[in-house]
Amino acid sequence: MDPLVTSELSKFDDGIPFRPKLHHVHSTWAKTFLSRPDLYFQPESLEEIEKIVKLAHRCHRRITTTGCGHSPNSMTCTSSWLVNLDKYNRILSLDESTGIVVMQAGIRLYQLCDELANHGLAMPNLGSINQQSIAGAISTGTHGSTLRHGIMSEDVLSLRITTADGVTRFCSPDEDPELFRAAVLSLGALGIITEVTFKAVPEFTLKWQQVIDADSKMLSSWDKDLWTRAEFVRVWWYPYTRRAVVWSAEQTDEPQVDPPRSYYGGALGYYVYHNLLYIAQYVPRILPWVEWFVFGMEFGFSNGSKTQAIQPSRQALLMNCLYSQYVNEWAIPLHKGPEALRRLSSWLNQLPPTDLDYVPHNIPFSAKDLWVHAPVEVRVSDNSSATPNSRPYLDPTIEDGPTLYLNATLYRPYYRDPPCHVRYYEAFEWLMRELGGRPHWAKNFETTGEDLEKMYGDRIQRWRKVRERADPDGIFVGPWHRRNVLGSGNSLLHEEIDAGSTKMPDTAVHFRGVIPTGNDVSNEG
Repeated sequence: MDPLVTSELSKFDDGIPFRPKLHHVHSTWAKTFLSRPDLYFQPESLEEIEKIVKLAHRCHRRITTTGCGHSPNSMTCTSSWLVNLDKYNRILSLDESTGIVVMQAGIRLYQLCDELANHGLAMPNLGSINQQSIAGAISTGTHGSTLRHGIMSEDVLSLRITTADGVTRFCSPDEDPELFRAAVLSLGALGIITEVTFKAVPEFTLKWQQVIDADSKMLSSWDKDLWTRAEFVRVWWYPYTRRAVVWSAEQTDEPQVDPPRSYYGGALGYYVYHNLLYIAQYVPRILPWVEWFVFGMEFGFSNGSKTQAIQPSRQALLMNCLYSQYVNEWAIPLHKGPEALRRLSSWLNQLPPTDLDYVPHNIPFSAKDLWVHAPVEVRVSDNSSATPNSRPYLDPTIEDGPTLYLNATLYRPYYRDPPCHVRYYEAFEWLMRELGGRPHWAKNFETTGEDLEKMYGDRIQRWRKVRERADPDGIFVGPWHRRNVLGSGNSLLHEEIDAGSTKMPDTAVHFRGVIPTGNDVSNEG
């Protein structure tokens, strides 16, 4: 361990454990980024967390917090100190009559859901996975797909967060609302969220069905009942076959019925698809056929094919992310969805004006010899009824109406980047910006910090002021934050900067950071 850390540690005579791990390798779930933190911590008490922060301040270190690393961007990468709260994951109190639950912030969503179920409770809403910690899920704006709910943080009643001075502060919409609005979607840049108070609901079961049909049928129902036919609705859109799967779920008291199983739906289908994607790395023009075959085998080749099941909400709302992937998701106004999908279809399929589905796409990039993966995930939420004191400053959703999320997923078969990656995302982001969109913070977007500043206006300025108050020296700031949310300006005293991150051949980016100290540099990894 660094002699400076050893020296400063010796000045603490408090009996509080300090147990870092050396030589830890951190990577995102998708293996898109990796880093080698100088020290890795898994604290088990609030006192340990506060001690780590105080020592980081004295030793000129940056702190990054990570959970499952499911975000495929570099937000959680560091060469300095990395904190994981997997061992700080207990339920502190639970009131079955009110549904109010107080928990340590490292609890994973699957652990939380299981614990709630033991008491007849459930989370009101879930995203597509349950591996994240509760702190990580709310800090990045995680959402599900329902117009009856907003983003996940709408059910957070209060937080405790340890800021850069090592002091743990309480905040809520009523008490220190500015800190609450900044911390409840903090991007890890204000401190370490240590405690979350959350409003659960009585446990419920969902009866769901998914139907595959022509995308024209889905689009024609867009302004009718597509998004209101059930409490939860999501769509997977397949651009080459021009089909869509509509998944909808409503609460029921009927007994559980497991989803039907087929010989193809397990390991066989998983490996067939994975290897077809790998072959497409070298022969990308087979991807339209791959889309037709794989999703025909999964959902049915005939339009109108249907699958149904009845499951607890904590199971029904989840999906399998399959393989390493890039994800580029944007929030746009719901009513602009048909325009977005039609323009994207015209561009990807290079439709001629004589085609019945043709619309002018106006995308200033060529789709010639560009072949992409499917599906595009289509989801919704409505956070417009959030009270001013509870709405996060950096909430990407639409302020005055329902929000549509379009997620352009690109798989990385056997951790190899697809050849279409750069051009597809360049065009996709251009279209999303033109439609008034904002990117999901936890995804792989390339839109500049200057553009993001325009998208958020005064709200990002207010977030920065609260962040500066909580962490004036940048103990929780890294290159991702500087590039996307902090704007131009001099580096902060403890801010980590990029020191030559390198892309390993067609696989992951090895993040390397440093914290400058005058003419010296510490913490290079």
